[in-house]
Amino acid sequence: MIKKILGVLALMLVLLLAFAATRPDTFRVERSTTVKASPEKVFAYLNDFQKFGTWSPWEKLDPAMQRNFSGPATGVGAVYAWTGNDDVGAGRMEIKSVEPNARVTIQLDFLKPFEAHNSTDYILQAGTDGTTTVTWAMHGPMPYISKLMGIFVSMDALVGKDFEQGLANLKAAAEK
Repeated sequence: MIKKILGVLALMLVLLLAFAATRPDTFRVERSTTVKASPEKVFAYLNDFQKFGTWSPWEKLDPAMQRNFSGPATGVGAVYAWTGNDDVGAGRMEIKSVEPNARVTIQLDFLKPFEAHNSTDYILQAGTDGTTTVTWAMHGPMPYISKLMGIFVSMDALVGKDFEQGLANLKAAAEK
């Protein structure tokens, strides 16, 4: 009887591992909101890492987090690195490309608690009524271990709520 149970468990494990291998090689998480402010005003919060703390959903998770800014103050080459508690880990962001008042693309490198290298885009679209639609998107590779974990918890479930909170914070800051 125990051999049958172990055989069934082994088969289930093999099927789970095989299913994980069929999962997509990349992921994308995206959220949007509309802000009652011009693209220029919203862009100023996204193109300057010194302002990141005013709207980031992660800043309050570790008030003692160490932050390091390097490179230019804004725009391409600006760098923000952090080291904090287990909730925020350690990582680095660098602005890689900018379309003034329309888009900021960032290379996002997580170092702790796990290593991951993703790209983040903030896309701004001016409305006809003085508003701006802001889209926050993150995409990157899904190595096998991430595919396996993704069977139980998707990247969207891991960071989607954070994106929503961050966009709500950005909206509140830009609408002042």
